[in-house]
Amino acid sequence: MIGLTTYLELVTQDVWQERGAFLPEPYVTSVTAAGGIPVLLPPQPAAEDVVDAVLERLDGLLLTGGLDVDPALYGAERHPLTDPARPDRDAWELALFRGAERCRMPVLAICRGLQLVNVARGGTLHQHLPEALGTERYCVGGGQYAINEVTVDSGSRLAELIGPGELDVHSYHHQGIERLGEGLVATARGQEGLVQAFESDGDDYLVGVQWHPEANTEDRRLFEGLVAAASMFSLGSALPA
Repeated sequence: MIGLTTYLELVTQDVWQERGAFLPEPYVTSVTAAGGIPVLLPPQPAAEDVVDAVLERLDGLLLTGGLDVDPALYGAERHPLTDPARPDRDAWELALFRGAERCRMPVLAICRGLQLVNVARGGTLHQHLPEALGTERYCVGGGQYAINEVTVDSGSRLAELIGPGELDVHSYHHQGIERLGEGLVATARGQEGLVQAFESDGDDYLVGVQWHPEANTEDRRLFEGLVAAASMFSLGSALPA
């Protein structure tokens, strides 16, 4: 049972237009194709007892992509191009991640999810990469993924899942990691040295990627890794090294 965080957006259905829980289908199909059962987790009040009750029924957590993390959470002034704050989603997902940490639940964090985990661990973000790196390679806009090359470090958990060395990935992000958070180890970088993936420096299963693996229907290995770790977690077994 894999919990997937969702957006809360204005949704149109027939004559109705209301805010609703929303998540692009590729996240769901990626989990099911990997053998997991997806459970959607829309933003809601983030009381610790509520979070614990939700996590008790799950075996793994997938922190999905979406709009920018509020820069106030890492002590920065808002850049003019940073998305409007979504405090409900930030609070809910931070609480879910911290709850997963407490019970050592396997976590896969994608794009915004990676950035949220980095902030939760005390790290900071570049709020607009074209200014920080001088390139727009990571977000071409218009709902079209950019294809970028990253280099995966050998000996990492990520390399065990998808192999070491160069890998073409689907990118759609204008922000990225500036200072890496505590207890995180960079395991892939882009051409300018930007961190493109990290994992825990301990035994916990925590994998974060800045790219969008759900956009690649021919490669489910990151989702298969999460489902495998979640299966072992559900049985109370040791997580894979």
